[in-house]
Amino acid sequence: MEKLYTAAVLAKGGRDGHIKSSDGTIEFDIRVPKEMGGQGGATNPEQLFAAAWGPCYLGALHAVAKNEGIEVSEATVNVQVSFNQDGNAYVLSAELDVHIPGLSHDETQKLADKAHKACPYSKATRGNIETRVTAV
Repeated sequence: MEKLYTAAVLAKGGRDGHIKSSDGTIEFDIRVPKEMGGQGGATNPEQLFAAAWGPCYLGALHAVAKNEGIEVSEATVNVQVSFNQDGNAYVLSAELDVHIPGLSHDETQKLADKAHKACPYSKATRGNIETRVTAV
């Protein structure tokens, strides 16, 4: 495996803390959402995970669509990452709703599934996070 890029982020304070990337392009506070008993008012790890997974997934979608000669430049994915309680443990789950204008529902679902198999974030979470990928 050849390492092409490494992102580095320093986190302090946990879910009520602060993050900063090594290159300074991101720096902000993290807060527990109000829905989980926190003060809210800032982003949280689940939003950041969804924000990272979406563009990565679309990159995979573009790659698989290009191989099939299909134009998907207007495609969107709505990524929802949920923080769940499972007995005494906490687990994440995810939903990816994929829309490709001009493509049928079945064709969109086929490409969406192929992209889910190819996306590095999807690969990293496979078998660890319950994930639903749906054409919308």
